[in-house]
Amino acid sequence: MNIFGHDLSELELRRRVGDTAAAGGLRHIILDNGTERGVRAIELRSAAGLEIDILIDRALDLGNARFKGVPFGWRSGNGYRHPGLHENNDEDGLSWLRAIDGLLVSAGLDHTLFGVEVDASEYAYPPRKSVKHGLHGRLTGIPGHLLEAREVWTDDTCVLRISGEVVQATMFGEHLKLTRTIEIDLDGTEIRLYDRVENLGFERTPHMYLYHLNFGWPLVDVGTEFVAPIRRHTWQSDSVAEQDIPYRVMPEPQRSAQEQVFEHELVTDDEGNHRVALITSDGQRGIELSWDAQTMPYFFEWQNLRDGQYAVGLEPSSHRVGGEAAARADGSMTWLEHGEDRHYLTTIRVLDGTSETEASRARIRAVSGQPD
Repeated sequence: MNIFGHDLSELELRRRVGDTAAAGGLRHIILDNGTERGVRAIELRSAAGLEIDILIDRALDLGNARFKGVPFGWRSGNGYRHPGLHENNDEDGLSWLRAIDGLLVSAGLDHTLFGVEVDASEYAYPPRKSVKHGLHGRLTGIPGHLLEAREVWTDDTCVLRISGEVVQATMFGEHLKLTRTIEIDLDGTEIRLYDRVENLGFERTPHMYLYHLNFGWPLVDVGTEFVAPIRRHTWQSDSVAEQDIPYRVMPEPQRSAQEQVFEHELVTDDEGNHRVALITSDGQRGIELSWDAQTMPYFFEWQNLRDGQYAVGLEPSSHRVGGEAAARADGSMTWLEHGEDRHYLTTIRVLDGTSETEASRARIRAVSGQPD
């Protein structure tokens, strides 16, 4: 392991410190003020300078994210609200906008994208003829059940591992379980995310899943470039034509800018993954995101360039931007029978310096170019 520039075995590290937390590790905390009060979290910290907060009570999503003290995850201003304050159907289904904050906000488990009311006859309960969904579903308002938080040592390497479960269930309705494992190496600069969604119920149940990965300043700034192997653009919000702000290179924050959303058709690499990056204008820092394209074949870029909310979202998705109603209509909806599951594998890698950002650019360009 490379610990602060020293190549050390586990034994040699332990000879030098009374607690490996001197190099990196994990710490349980409870947020205790304002709307965040009572939210359980775990801080992960690597010797390379990667720091991530895991929000146990926010569906085990990712909160604060820093590298060498500099943030790369986005903070919206909402704070990490306690799930007890979240009302899924408030504000005509837009109450999710009061909950989004941090590096990762997961959407699902039976609905993503804009709100809709859909048929619920699969649950065979006459009083529930339909189900109404708000923006991006119910997942972010469900506390997790922590299963594991520990150091895992193997052959002089150490992995910091967090595992937990989130169950979305109701009588005479869906009964879905997310099992999530998050890992970083003790000397590492990447976050590995392993998710499994399983139907515990005995009725055929719809399943949709999306990662809202949010990046902010100073990673996102004037000239930050979105690099991706794009075959074509398949959809964009009306605001793109109205504002004429490009998808590829970020401008400065804009007063009252409207959000812009693009659906890009990505080219899959030889290993079956999709891979995209954000790289600052000077090439000194960046983020590379890669994921298994089999279960998340679609991808959206979200630009929120408004003053005070300046961010870019990278969004792997199980379904296209048309959402649940369209997926049911065209037959692309994922239906899980009892015991059936889906697996999701994702890596978020910090890029430090021009050699790493240029290597990332080269990996992506080896797959495909992208339109202007």
